[in-house]
Amino acid sequence: MKLFASAAEMRPVPRSEGFRNGGVSYWYREEGTPERRASLQGDAEYDVCVVGAGFTGLWAAYYLAEADPGLRVAVVEREFAGHGAAGRGAGLVTAHFPGPREELARRRGKGAVIALQRALMAAVDEVVAVAEKEDLGADAVKGGMRTAATNPAQRERLTAEVAWLQEWGYWPEDLYIDGDGRAYTPHAADLDPARLVRGLAEAAERGGVEVFEGTPVTAVAPGGTDGPAAVTPFGTVRARTLILATEGFSGPGPEGWPTESCAMIATEPLEERLWEEIGWDGREVRTDAAHRPAFARRTPDGRIAVGGRGALPRGGAHGEAGTAPPQAIAELWRALAGMFPEAADVPIAHAWTGAVGAPADRAPVLAVDRETGVAVAGGYGRFGMALANVVGRTLRDTVLERRTELVRLPWSDLEGARTPRLRRIGRQVARGLYRGADKRETSRRSGTSRLAAVAERLSPKGTTE
Repeated sequence: MKLFASAAEMRPVPRSEGFRNGGVSYWYREEGTPERRASLQGDAEYDVCVVGAGFTGLWAAYYLAEADPGLRVAVVEREFAGHGAAGRGAGLVTAHFPGPREELARRRGKGAVIALQRALMAAVDEVVAVAEKEDLGADAVKGGMRTAATNPAQRERLTAEVAWLQEWGYWPEDLYIDGDGRAYTPHAADLDPARLVRGLAEAAERGGVEVFEGTPVTAVAPGGTDGPAAVTPFGTVRARTLILATEGFSGPGPEGWPTESCAMIATEPLEERLWEEIGWDGREVRTDAAHRPAFARRTPDGRIAVGGRGALPRGGAHGEAGTAPPQAIAELWRALAGMFPEAADVPIAHAWTGAVGAPADRAPVLAVDRETGVAVAGGYGRFGMALANVVGRTLRDTVLERRTELVRLPWSDLEGARTPRLRRIGRQVARGLYRGADKRETSRRSGTSRLAAVAERLSPKGTTE
């Protein structure tokens, strides 16, 4: 039954003759995946060893080398820089914080949570600035983000959400309702994530970091007299500090991060007349105010890329080649058609997925064990680009034992990242209920659907994206 249902869902989706599904992501479509750097050759010792060449690991390595050129830093990657979530995302750099603010405030204080929100806003500018300074070729543009309500229930929620966020670090100039009734924040940028991660790896190498690709880490040994170690088929790397930054492809504990698979689609390039009809003449990010919001961006080559819906638990939802299931593609196309009816007939050129870390409490994790010398970071959900930058700089200051505002920011610990099975099932049920609530609210003029209230009890505010 599922196969037939999937085929039926795909029928109305317009697809180009060159439609592709997977191939890591659309961002590698034209240039292909990069040639791998050399693997590790024998045992080695460093001051810092980073496992995982995604944004967290590469930002940490880049900033460490910049701060202390004499520091010996290595990055060890199983595939190639950007093979994981870094090269599969939407390329959106936003100040969105996925964790439950109230819970973090109870543990660390409201001021600390507001400081983290302000740090994320500053990180949007930092990512764009480094991309320009290092000439990374990422085509980064800070155009802000605009959220539109498509029905009365969404309008009511959007107004309440803006007021609520203004109590948690967004000042009136950071987030407000514009004259058209849409919420706007200037703290968002878009870029080519594959080019950014590739350029960041090269910038780190220029600073003296050694990057080894095609080198899987098969075991991690905690610190002893010789420090922690990363074991690979080609040798063992020992270091004073070992940073585990593998996000959705492994993580804390023997079972790895709890993960989700997030899908995306990209259209063929739109004609200029369509852009004029839509009224989208800049690079601002667009999103809606649904319970399960979709986000869209205008790519540098004139396409619309859409994501945010079609998220499925990892396990059958995609392979590491990034193949998106038919139902996810159909759901994203419906979101595209709902947000931009003028572009509903534009063929879809590419679909793909990627795994992201999804901790139980949705709070990003940064844990450093001084005794073992092992640090773990990740669990950002779908909005990890600004978070990864903040975490990378925080890891720099932690390793160099600097007393900065960054090291005092509130992060979740490893225990919060592990998802009890019952809570995981609850989140999956909540996503289905939110999907039903969005459909009901679209088809009627009344307020928020009661289904959303049930979903809220299963997965409280701030813990379901």
